[in-house]
Amino acid sequence: MIIQGPKKVAFFLPNTFTALNMACGYASIILAFKGQFYFAAVVLLLGAIFDMVDGRVARMTGTQSAFGEQFDSMSDVISFGVAPALMIYLQLLNGLGRVGIVLSFAYLLCGALRLARFNANIDKVASNFFQGLPIPGAALGIVGLVLFSTEFDLGKFGAPIAAGYCFLYSILMITNIPFASFKNSEWVRRNKKKVLALIIVVFLLLISYEQVMIFGVINLYVLSCLVYAFKKRKNIGELFSLEEEIDEEH
Repeated sequence: MIIQGPKKVAFFLPNTFTALNMACGYASIILAFKGQFYFAAVVLLLGAIFDMVDGRVARMTGTQSAFGEQFDSMSDVISFGVAPALMIYLQLLNGLGRVGIVLSFAYLLCGALRLARFNANIDKVASNFFQGLPIPGAALGIVGLVLFSTEFDLGKFGAPIAAGYCFLYSILMITNIPFASFKNSEWVRRNKKKVLALIIVVFLLLISYEQVMIFGVINLYVLSCLVYAFKKRKNIGELFSLEEEIDEEH
């Protein structure tokens, strides 16, 4: 089928935002190689914004497609996989030698596995939760630490802290721990004004103190989700309908 007129433009619009996300990832890699870690992190944050926009534009224009989903995943591997892995290695892990290389690659590998699992299980996970930490969230975690390190000297503890931090975020991506997506949150629907005010305050703080706030916000989100998962550990299986598929295969 040939797409013509306004529909053709609408089809390419979300893919344009996806391409911009990929471009930000590529630019971030170049800046990281040049040692400009602050700008590499900021450009990657811009890529995260483009990543949030492309899906919403596709849904608004009714142009969701299998091509768009695959293109988005390939873009995410570059922007939220390769770029953060290189960034944290060059800034904090390169003093660890081969261990630093392995840890940064482990992050990239877990990110790719997370994306593959998301595509395979997209219809088997409750929409208000993610199965494991999404790769954009993990990337923001890495970006937050890198930005934090550009503002504060971590000294001799920088490499060990980064090693444990990178390993933790790598593992979180491939676990079955539920991370809130807030897509169908009843609390959010009941408190729209409070949520909007909170978003505005956080946004202003992020702009004013990005080198501290991004690190703080993403880690607060991760910690709160881990606490929630621990409290609800007996009912986590209800969020993912994976056991049914396994039973059918046997």
